[in-house]
Amino acid sequence: MRYFTLLLVLLFLLGAVVAFAQVSDDTIYDAVIRKLANDPDVKGGGFKVEVKAGVVTIEGVVEKEQLKQKAERITKKVKGVKGVDNKLVVKPRSA
Repeated sequence: MRYFTLLLVLLFLLGAVVAFAQVSDDTIYDAVIRKLANDPDVKGGGFKVEVKAGVVTIEGVVEKEQLKQKAERITKKVKGVKGVDNKLVVKPRSA
């Protein structure tokens, strides 16, 4: 009985640690916006960003496919991001 009680207490504590370790969508949003806007290549300050349950959707326009891919890589590196829905559109600048 003593070991069972100890096991229950440990499981409860583990659950509490996991719950507190999760990053909020607002925190993820702030970090993604900041990182995309501060990247000298992507210059993503004008992107629309939404976060739901750790999944980030980014929308906007970039000039090259490489920039679209870089924006996704930057977003994936943000702590707490579980997935990225990259809806960026590639439109080369007109001459």
